[in-house]
Amino acid sequence: MCPILFQSGRFTIYAYGFFIAVGFIASLVLASLKIRNSKIGISFGNLVDLFFYTVLSSIIGSRILFVLINFSDYRQNPIGIFKIWEGGLVFYGGLLLAIGVSLWYMRWHRLPIWKVADLISPLIALGLFFGRIGCFSAGCCYGKETSLPWGVIFKHPDSLAPLNIPLHPVQLYDAANGLAIFFFLNWMEKRKTFDGQIFWLFLFLYAMTRFFIETLRGDPRGFFFGNLLSTSQGIGVPLAIFSLFMLFYMKNKYQR
Repeated sequence: MCPILFQSGRFTIYAYGFFIAVGFIASLVLASLKIRNSKIGISFGNLVDLFFYTVLSSIIGSRILFVLINFSDYRQNPIGIFKIWEGGLVFYGGLLLAIGVSLWYMRWHRLPIWKVADLISPLIALGLFFGRIGCFSAGCCYGKETSLPWGVIFKHPDSLAPLNIPLHPVQLYDAANGLAIFFFLNWMEKRKTFDGQIFWLFLFLYAMTRFFIETLRGDPRGFFFGNLLSTSQGIGVPLAIFSLFMLFYMKNKYQR
């Protein structure tokens, strides 16, 4: 609702970038507290490096997928590709690249992959919560028009959402979803039966819930199979199936 938090001359603090930074700091602090009370086998230095590479790759991957989906908009304005403070990140693009970079880092430093993945997964959900609050502030990732009493009306001229029309606050739906998954995964951490369970559970839960949230999105974001599935739904369906398979596979492997 307020894309710019502070502006003085050329110095501007955008709400989108601010909340992403808050999410990064909050996740790093919680992760550092977790490693102090566990025997995961990762130092604070490795944790900071891993977070840096993960966040950087997630931003790059999210932006790349967004630009590919909306390539026609950037063809005439290529400099706009780098203006991420204006909004325009696709979560799954960042998630997939961040997973690849994180696996490379953990293998290179011989870290326990599944233990670390379980540690970080709830924090990704927490970061998603803050990121979606940033989306809501910027007006990106907006919802369809609605007559429901909680529909939101964007009026700020710099908002990326259509102005003066009641819209589904899908950014807040997804933020609440991320926060709920964060608390659930933290609850599950003490009850998990094998390493990797929290990671695959996170992917499954988010893919499933995001599929339904997508049905209320109103912004153009690319489609598969004509207009049958959005890009995120098209990625989420096989991701959910694969995650469910890995949960059963790793559980059976642990019980042998």
